[in-house]
Amino acid sequence: MPVPHNIDSERQLWDAYADSTKDKVFDSEPVFCWTQYAGHGPGPELLGEPATALELGCGTGRALAYLAQQGVKVTGVDLSPVMVENTTKRWGPLGARFVCAEILDHLTSSTDTYDAAYSIFGAVWFTDPERLLPLVAARLNPGGVLVFSQPPAIPGTEGPQGMYKGGFAGPAMYTYRYSYTPEQWGSLLLDAGFKDPDVQVLDAPEPGHIGTLIGRATAA
Repeated sequence: MPVPHNIDSERQLWDAYADSTKDKVFDSEPVFCWTQYAGHGPGPELLGEPATALELGCGTGRALAYLAQQGVKVTGVDLSPVMVENTTKRWGPLGARFVCAEILDHLTSSTDTYDAAYSIFGAVWFTDPERLLPLVAARLNPGGVLVFSQPPAIPGTEGPQGMYKGGFAGPAMYTYRYSYTPEQWGSLLLDAGFKDPDVQVLDAPEPGHIGTLIGRATAA
């Protein structure tokens, strides 16, 4: 059963996140890393050599800025107008384009297509994959790739999981994260029209620490 996303409430949550990460936008350089550990794991080579790329939930925009520096025509979509204002001011001069929109609405209304789409702890983690993945597939050029990364599911908790902002006191701002096993992600990708799904959990650099789930699939 679909969970009741409240977009206005979620936008407030991501605006608060944008305020908390402002230094990462204005006081840091472009960087592309799939994992939560600096310098660990693969890099943008998972995208192939795209001429165009779409980031789903672009956050601080540093990954998008990195690709823009490599000559890729890039677009990032984020729900927070605060984040989009910050990233446009910081990274727009590099040629990166940022769009403030709810990702399902954007993918439904846009006619743009891309060689690659990706999410780094972004919208693939926070959006119902049964709705999101087919829309992403429709926006990819033939042979285009979707790559995403996020924490692996806690055993026995697969599916949508509620997340409050800032603990358990104050205004009830919350969103949902979608966590599945690699096998379940593979099935979701196939059902959405992708082929050759490859979803694995990359171990953390420190034994016993949280790994990173990385998924990749190709548009038909």
